[in-house]
Amino acid sequence: MYLQDLGIICALGANKADVLTAWLAGRRIQPAPAGWLASDIPAFGVQTELPSIPQNLHQYACRNNRMLLAALKQIERSIAAAIAAYGSERMGLVIGTSTSGIAEGEHAVNVLCKTGQMPSGYHYKQQELGGAVEFLVRYLGIKGPAYTVSTTCSSSANALASARRLIRLGLCDAVLVGGADSLCRTTLEGFAALGALSKTDCNPFSKNRNGTVLGEGAALFLMTREPANLALLGVGTSSDAYHISAPRPDGSCARAAMLAALKDADLAAGQVDYINLHGTATWQNDAMESLAVGQLFGNITACGSSKPATGHCLGAAGAIEAALCCLILSDLNPNRCLPPHLWDGEADPEMPELGLVSLEKTRPNSLQYCLSNSFSFGGNNVSLLIGHS
Repeated sequence: MYLQDLGIICALGANKADVLTAWLAGRRIQPAPAGWLASDIPAFGVQTELPSIPQNLHQYACRNNRMLLAALKQIERSIAAAIAAYGSERMGLVIGTSTSGIAEGEHAVNVLCKTGQMPSGYHYKQQELGGAVEFLVRYLGIKGPAYTVSTTCSSSANALASARRLIRLGLCDAVLVGGADSLCRTTLEGFAALGALSKTDCNPFSKNRNGTVLGEGAALFLMTREPANLALLGVGTSSDAYHISAPRPDGSCARAAMLAALKDADLAAGQVDYINLHGTATWQNDAMESLAVGQLFGNITACGSSKPATGHCLGAAGAIEAALCCLILSDLNPNRCLPPHLWDGEADPEMPELGLVSLEKTRPNSLQYCLSNSFSFGGNNVSLLIGHS
């Protein structure tokens, strides 16, 4: 299915051009505690001023929905044109998230504990997993199928796969699809309790890696069957059924997801120009992914992790990283530059060598197909193959 337009906001910037420029330049943002959360855990927060939720939709007013609205406003004209062309009944909506507006719920409970009353501005719809979809349905007047996908770190990658199915099944002519996740203490403290967070930075595939750094953001796409320059060409999924949080160590299920995406797109591994690795910088995930990618692509295919630049955006990661792939394939990148893999350069001798991109490396002649990996808790693996149609 074709990707007509996209909007994105993350720690790198608040629009397509700024995000791409910062990513290609190897901009390394220093993670810092999100002051509004009263947490001392470093994270990649969005620093841009966010749009306000309209007063008639005040019950959905939360940071998560404000980031979605920031991404939506970048493509609102395209969405309006699609609704006019197909009708609101033929427009679908699929959003991936894992935190929704939990931060607003945390604040409300704190106020309740101190005063005995919930704050007047709080509404449970701010933190419901389905709240973002309800908000966008009411904001845009969408009447087609609309639902939330929540599979932790692969949520919005699964949302893109689900949107493609809606169109293929003839249930929709167009789908607004993507994801959003905002920082909250519940997630930060939970990942810290798992021993999965770094106290310094995100250093994927290094022998010195010591955990990930969380981030936040949103990305939205307009997907239709009408031809466009870029398309979701292949989707591959698999399930480890191995452990609630640890991946299958041999990488076999991650490899199966990538193989399925290649088969779905009718492409060989050697035709992929760039792989956006899941690359969380956690010990087990990087070890597993290096095995899976090394077996399929060796050390020739250019690859890297965007998480040192954006943070691990959890339920929004799949959509944000798919959007990053679209940006390097787009006309905004006429020189076909590749983004550098940000790390300390000290490879782990226990892992296969991969084709990690240095700051100086570019691909001036050909950049047609990108693979984006999202590997989640419970072994829910998704690989998306995006390319020129």
